[in-house]
Amino acid sequence: MNPNNVEVHEVLENTAEILQNPTQILEIEPSKVDEALQSLIQAGINFGLKLLVAILILVAGIWLANKITRSIKKIMQMRNFDPSLQSFLGSFINVLLKTFVFIIVLTTVGVQMTSIVAVLGAASLAIGLALQGTLQNFAGGVIILLFKPFRVDDIIETASGKVGVVKKVTIFTTELHTFDNQVVFLPNGALANGIITNLSDGKNRRTDLPISISYGDDVDVARKAILAVLSKDKRIMKSPAPTVFVSSLGDSSVVLTVRFWTHYADMYAVAADINEQLYMTLPKKKIHFPFPQMDVHIKK
Repeated sequence: MNPNNVEVHEVLENTAEILQNPTQILEIEPSKVDEALQSLIQAGINFGLKLLVAILILVAGIWLANKITRSIKKIMQMRNFDPSLQSFLGSFINVLLKTFVFIIVLTTVGVQMTSIVAVLGAASLAIGLALQGTLQNFAGGVIILLFKPFRVDDIIETASGKVGVVKKVTIFTTELHTFDNQVVFLPNGALANGIITNLSDGKNRRTDLPISISYGDDVDVARKAILAVLSKDKRIMKSPAPTVFVSSLGDSSVVLTVRFWTHYADMYAVAADINEQLYMTLPKKKIHFPFPQMDVHIKK
């Protein structure tokens, strides 16, 4: 315990005893009364000085914490940090610095550090148990904002099968807009710990279209006809060059795989157009699309 606090405590105890038994006042020597008053005044002066110093530390500490926070935000803006990450880190650093200032102020006025640590430890344990899932999402949000597996406006596919455009990344959730205009809020904890496929990360994407033709049809004729259709679409890349090959022999058909590369933005539209053009073109080349069929052999 602080010696000044012990002195104040003894003076207060002596004063309480005198108030409980006023007759003792007559028995106390005047010199002792003066000594007690001087001790009380000195203790009050010491406490007042500590309080004044604590107030000065509080004012200066808060000013310095705000200044450091503003400087860090400017540095993040200059380095083009994600806006969500700027907001989060700025708030977190500001709260951390101000908490440190308040701890210094409390220790200055005489509050024991062990008491502060015990209170903070108990509060942290209670909050951690009550907000276990929320803290997991908080940690997931920090991981996403720091390591950036995806950014705003990227198209992603999550482990749960959700596919859509990322519209907002916050500390606890990620806002995803699906292609049928649903708004999905994904918890960052599960999102950060699961598989994330960033469909926008690669500029060029490969498309494999399965095309079934009848047994007995000429594969070379079908290949040339398909490549001719692909060569007319300017959205299909010339390098790597499109290819057509027999990928499997099915029960009712020969399966050809039509492989080509496009920019990601054109991938789905090109696939739909190529399917339609092949459906119209191949029959003209005497290439047939077979129906499922089964051969039945009857033995007498």
